[in-house]
Amino acid sequence: MLRTSASRVLDDSDRDEVLALLDTDPVANVFVASRVRSVGLHPARLGGQMWGFGPRGALVSLCYAGANLVPINAGREAVHAFAERARKQGRRCSSIVGPAEAVGWLWERLEPHWGRARAIRWAQPVMATSARPPVPADPLVRRVRPEEFETLLPACVAMFTEEVGVSPNLGDGGALYRTRVSELIRIGRSYARIEGGRVVFKAEIGAVTPQACQIQGVWVHPDLRGRGYAVAGMAAVVEAALDCFAPLVTLYVNDFNHSARAVYRRVGFREVDTFMSVLF
Repeated sequence: MLRTSASRVLDDSDRDEVLALLDTDPVANVFVASRVRSVGLHPARLGGQMWGFGPRGALVSLCYAGANLVPINAGREAVHAFAERARKQGRRCSSIVGPAEAVGWLWERLEPHWGRARAIRWAQPVMATSARPPVPADPLVRRVRPEEFETLLPACVAMFTEEVGVSPNLGDGGALYRTRVSELIRIGRSYARIEGGRVVFKAEIGAVTPQACQIQGVWVHPDLRGRGYAVAGMAAVVEAALDCFAPLVTLYVNDFNHSARAVYRRVGFREVDTFMSVLF
């Protein structure tokens, strides 16, 4: 029997129990649940490890430890166990992200060992909707076609750089990011309004489970902001998400991004939780 004060690395034999725990909060856990449903728990496929807190058959909490460190249903005791494992392993992630309270506790324990963060987003409202948008959708927003990859990519890079504060082309020259952009196009989860070879609006559905899907990468060309493209574009993407992917659509946004929050509220989103992100 596992000591309740310890964590352990999970594997595919734990998949059903992990999914049952993830499904207790399909909005907060949509990113991790999508990964587990797609590839299972083997680290080579998952792109990291899944840590569990609690004995087999009675898991209490999880922590996805990949490119992001993501605590799930983690109280103080679980956070302590996950922080100890993360401290001993050393920082391998580019961010810690998840429910604000658990991320705050994790960072409190890890900061003395990992050093200063590049940026901290203390409050990121999590928003969700299950209703058709109350505003007209942009009829020119559609799925991006594979041959439009090179047209879309600069907009994706600009969005990432603006949002995160660093270019996704650093490190590996952007190879991993290009692969992700291409994959979302290939599976029909990249949407945009493209006019004359220019991306006017774009967004992706980055994670999908049977319960929920998550919109990410929302961006309007800087020269065209303030003209209503974001509201109409988001309405189109929400309609597509509800029609094609899941009965609940979610996203999270920085609390200081008042214009984006106003757009999402106009499209029908409501705030349901708060995330926090620590960026390295």
